[in-house]
Amino acid sequence: MTDHIHEECGVFGIFSAQTQDVAATAYYALFALQHRGQESCGIVVNRDGVFSSYKDVGLVNDVFTADILKQLGEGEAAIGHVRYSTTGGGGRENAQPVVVNHLKGNMALAHNGNLVNSYELRSELENEGSIFHTTSDTEVIAYTVTKERVRRASIEEAVLAAMDKIKGAYSLVVMSPAKLIAARDPQGFRPLCLGRRCDGAYVVASESCALNAVGAHFVREIEAGEMLVITKDGMKSDRSHCGKKKALCVFELFYTARPDSVIDGCFVHDARKRAGAFLAEKYKIDADTVIGVPDSGLDAALGYSQASGIPYGIGFLKNKYIGRTFIAPDQKQREDRVRIKLNVIASAVKDKRVILVDDSIVRGTTSRPIVKQLREAGAKEVHFLSSAPKFLNPCYYGTDIASRENLIACSHTEEEIARIIGADSVGYLDLDKAGLLTGGDGAGFCMACFDGNYPTEIPMQSNKNRFEQPISANPKFKK
Repeated sequence: MTDHIHEECGVFGIFSAQTQDVAATAYYALFALQHRGQESCGIVVNRDGVFSSYKDVGLVNDVFTADILKQLGEGEAAIGHVRYSTTGGGGRENAQPVVVNHLKGNMALAHNGNLVNSYELRSELENEGSIFHTTSDTEVIAYTVTKERVRRASIEEAVLAAMDKIKGAYSLVVMSPAKLIAARDPQGFRPLCLGRRCDGAYVVASESCALNAVGAHFVREIEAGEMLVITKDGMKSDRSHCGKKKALCVFELFYTARPDSVIDGCFVHDARKRAGAFLAEKYKIDADTVIGVPDSGLDAALGYSQASGIPYGIGFLKNKYIGRTFIAPDQKQREDRVRIKLNVIASAVKDKRVILVDDSIVRGTTSRPIVKQLREAGAKEVHFLSSAPKFLNPCYYGTDIASRENLIACSHTEEEIARIIGADSVGYLDLDKAGLLTGGDGAGFCMACFDGNYPTEIPMQSNKNRFEQPISANPKFKK
């Protein structure tokens, strides 16, 4: 685990009454969602019930050449996915969407989130004879839907029945020969929204920024527990799984989502500015400039500046050509990576007392070289502020925090962390402010990585690569 949390996955779907270049549309949408996952990507196109698909490891621009997009061709519907692995390792075999050919027709499925009972479900399916080709929980969902499809009259009935069995975080797009289905788990851990284009095509996506990228206007959020079914005859909604207490991952607001997206009615840019303003209320630091760590620390730094009156500055230039796939296996290489990815604008910090705002402090392993760069550029003081509270617990819903052992805040005080990363001081957003970033009362968020209050049962077998290990008996669950 690096010092920054890895992104989630991103999903997209489009359904049109007319044949059009849906592969290109999905490509542009995945470009807009690239920040959510940079390990692999894939697109499946549906033309007259025949599926064409392509997926591979790498960034969207590298995987989908003009020739591949041409081969995918036109169609009435398509779904796409960008992935960062949360359960199961990387590699082409775990790239999504998953395509299943079964007795009642083709199905393609893409998933953002993480199930808490996937190990149990997979054990059950394997005992019944299912053969798995991946090590991700997405295939577990696909097989669960397929199993239900055999005994149901329609694909939407199968998805609803599967929603009774799968537990945890999931935002799904499912494509059959004649339908596009979007479904969100009953607690709404991960975002999912609906849009429509002027040509009448419906689109669904993890974030509203993908709607903008394909010329669709934002219609609304898909509700927690809701299933949408889109066909050539229009759209219908099933809310039979709605009504549970919401638990949107609050880290979507701190880090995961793009700042121009709207998540459950909240502008992400505004939420991050509020985080910075809350930090300014708590930490009244005498300083000359406020700078943010690109990208997700910039909005919070602006919020701190506006609330405190301390001038906002651009302190770092980010190399746009290095993504998450830039491998850094040891500490020396991690520090080298920081120097390649972030360069200090020396004139902005030389001989100044600097307030540095980042989205989080996880291990401290990349915070330290960032502070070191500021010192080497001539900063007199560096006060490091996290726009998120302290990470103290693992996440079972899709954010890459596998255990407590590498979380620096679990074993060190703020003063100790400041010494470790070389800062003059370190501060965090108060936990009671985290839920207030939307401007509301703080209800409806999952903050288990901060406070340990998990909205669901959690798996005893919590290793994110657990499917790569031998499966014995079904695991028991603990509260």
